[in-house]
Amino acid sequence: MRAVVKFIKWLLGLVVLAVVGLFAWLYLAPPELIRVGSGYSAKIVCSNVFIAGRDPNEVLAIDVQAPGHPLLRLMRVSVDKERRLVSAGLFGVLGKSVAVARDGLGCASVPNGDTGQARQTSVHVEPMAVSSQGALWPEGERVDASQNPQVSKVIDDAAMAGTGMRAVVVVKNGRIVAERYGDGFSAKTPLLGWSMTKTVNAAIVGTLVKDGKMALDNKGLFAPWKADGRAAISLADMMAMSSGLEFNEDYGDVADVTRMLYLEPDMAGFGEGKPLTGKVGKVFSYSSGTAVMLSRLWQDAVGDKAKALAWPRSALFGPLGMHSAVLETDEQGTFVGSSYLYATAHDWARFGQFLLQGGIWNGAQILPAGFVDWMRQPAPASKSTARVRCGSRGRATKKIPARAPPPACPRTSIGWKAMTARPSPSFRPSNWSWCGSG
Repeated sequence: MRAVVKFIKWLLGLVVLAVVGLFAWLYLAPPELIRVGSGYSAKIVCSNVFIAGRDPNEVLAIDVQAPGHPLLRLMRVSVDKERRLVSAGLFGVLGKSVAVARDGLGCASVPNGDTGQARQTSVHVEPMAVSSQGALWPEGERVDASQNPQVSKVIDDAAMAGTGMRAVVVVKNGRIVAERYGDGFSAKTPLLGWSMTKTVNAAIVGTLVKDGKMALDNKGLFAPWKADGRAAISLADMMAMSSGLEFNEDYGDVADVTRMLYLEPDMAGFGEGKPLTGKVGKVFSYSSGTAVMLSRLWQDAVGDKAKALAWPRSALFGPLGMHSAVLETDEQGTFVGSSYLYATAHDWARFGQFLLQGGIWNGAQILPAGFVDWMRQPAPASKSTARVRCGSRGRATKKIPARAPPPACPRTSIGWKAMTARPSPSFRPSNWSWCGSG
């Protein structure tokens, strides 16, 4: 009997020692998967709290844990509103990551913990003129109460809107004819665009092309590239996601995209260091790294750092009246042009209308003539013929409605949050401007 008791005590001691050892390992050297999970949790909660004004626990449960990796269900977050900082970790302790909010630029992941460096990046934002609020959209925010009953019937259908719908805005003839919002969301709630941000980023490139500061045939884009085969990559190749560069866009594990977004303080530098794995201009490969490098390129083209940080507002958001728009940067101050633009559904619809008008707003040519048509053309390297191949975040590709635009992948990819602009006289489901998860 004594031998049995002694064995049980020994076994329990061994279990305790193993648990302590495991905890110490996870605390001192957490696996990258845990750090990615905590980085994602901190970043998404931070942005939704400090940009959208949402409850952190709701964001964690609905935005982070419900649709994500099972590991995310074990994440806990802490919000310090005075310091404008969010920390997250496994059980709130292990593999901790932080994100910090900055004036005018939303939140940034801080993988190396240097919040001081991240806080140095900010931009002054002028408040929206109150006088325009009462005007009809898009000049203001007011929507005509006599909405189109045919459209309203369609978007009132829960099955059509989709599970988790946050906002649906339908625009016809330059006016909002219907809009619906999910529980807890409204016309004033900034919504994360994820890969719709890539299209906005491409439009920002267009503003620099118009100013003569960038050209689509530019090559030798980064200094290290000039010494090898990457010198042949043009700006057009980058925008068509046909650079030939290595980049893994798998969101199910620690891949290039998750490493870049949550483990790398210099996202553009991470992408810049990738080698060629395919022929330049010949292979289409969806890459968020490419979009962030495009941000770095156009910011360098602007020149002055402060002016570059203000450029999205001064060159695009301001002229379009997208006053809610917040494009976020990484820790080093490079705009995350792949993923992180927050804007209200009304402002996302403004951008869709802007593209429908060929880059013209209030009579002003914001983008070069023909630039939007060029954006709409199929990327030469894309062989997509039956399905949209520009989805993001690991979502399945979507079947295209019979009357939707041509299915080839556009030069500026749009993810699972979609905006479709069609010059059509009649309403079709593919005319919707969507904001929100589905």
